[in-house]
Amino acid sequence: MTFYLLRRVAILLATLLAASIVVFVVLQVLPGDPAALILGTGAREDTLAALRHQLGLDAPMWLRYARWLGGLLSGDFGTSFTYHVPVAELVRQRVLVSLPLALFAILLSTAIAIPVGVAAAARRGGAADAGLMGVAQIGVALPNFWLGLLLILLFAVRLPWLPASGFPGWDAGLWAGFRALILPALALALPQAAILARVTRAAVIDTLGEDFVRTARAKGLSRPAALWRHAVPNALIPVVTLIGLQFSFLLAGTVIIENVFTLPGLGRLVFQAIAQRDLIVVQDLVVLLAGSVIVVNFLVDLAAAWIDPRLRRAGA
Repeated sequence: MTFYLLRRVAILLATLLAASIVVFVVLQVLPGDPAALILGTGAREDTLAALRHQLGLDAPMWLRYARWLGGLLSGDFGTSFTYHVPVAELVRQRVLVSLPLALFAILLSTAIAIPVGVAAAARRGGAADAGLMGVAQIGVALPNFWLGLLLILLFAVRLPWLPASGFPGWDAGLWAGFRALILPALALALPQAAILARVTRAAVIDTLGEDFVRTARAKGLSRPAALWRHAVPNALIPVVTLIGLQFSFLLAGTVIIENVFTLPGLGRLVFQAIAQRDLIVVQDLVVLLAGSVIVVNFLVDLAAAWIDPRLRRAGA
């Protein structure tokens, strides 16, 4: 297990470094001048040159990368060109919205998908299986932003039970913040639950055909007991893997939903920074979001290896 863990950590560090290089280079070669955007197109060339020097934009690319990476490692994310505040402060404020939203959405997705997938697998080929998987197929096909608009129309306009947009802040109380996240979390969770339910069904069906399940049934164990004690636990590896990937997607891919519901999260901040050509904010956020995806995948690999020791032996 020690060798497996060290190998995975080495791969994690190498992947994080490669991701930072790709993000930095791609953003540097994009057209546009942050100094011209800040001062306006009518600014004099000497003024633009002075601002570029102040922002460090006139240094060689390798030196800018080294400074930026050193700042990330030391916790200094730089200062936003647009907001004139430390990027770390912007991230701290926005992550208090995006992280609870992603956690809420993945909990809803898992709570819906696993019972639905197991129920469909237990009734394979029946009317319940066809009905549940038909609904899941519709959920896969629905874009989350369109589903969000439908939820706003139903639960905020027709039935004014929940707020349609905005976030009051956690200072207004846990319930107020929770209510503001219900609709966006549902919009994110339902399509992901449809995918997860289909994967759960397939994994449980495969496990039900294994010899150990048939042996348990032959020893007199009831079908529900064999299903939940033996089939479902041994079908968890692909399910856990997908849950980890979905959490990464929900944390890093909430740009559209946060704009639909006007939530001040990381996704909306990325969108605003791109529109304002705030290069340092875009670099920091993209590499942080990419890093979160890589770290979550690393943790998923460890969880899968803990569930199934055969993966540890294969990795070694």
